[in-house]
Amino acid sequence: QVQLVESGGGLVQPGGSLRLSCAVSGSGSGFSINRMAWYRQGPGKQRDLVAVMASGSTTNYSDSVKGRFTISRDNGNDTVYLQMDSLKPEDTDTYYCMVVGGWRPSKQYNYWGQGTQVTVSS
Repeated sequence: QVQLVESGGGLVQPGGSLRLSCAVSGSGSGFSINRMAWYRQGPGKQRDLVAVMASGSTTNYSDSVKGRFTISRDNGNDTVYLQMDSLKPEDTDTYYCMVVGGWRPSKQYNYWGQGTQVTVSS
């Protein structure tokens, strides 16, 4: 069973940095990851896309984090990272990683992490 385990959230002052990690486990052999992404969601709000990395390492970011956040991937460990710099109070949210992958190109599945809280406050 594929599981995504997130870590790295916490409390940071405005202007500070955090790095979130999301490790994919339980996939076994033959599992191919085609897209990895980070979303964030506040209480009572919809879940919004923050950053996405497609196969081939193409990346895209929401306008609110462009130039401050960087998504990256460690292929050897099937881990995706979100480096967050110049954090602002409005970045406070629960952050979720999402992976699209499968064992066949014709059958792809969405998997979600459990979420990690990021709080930016002085």
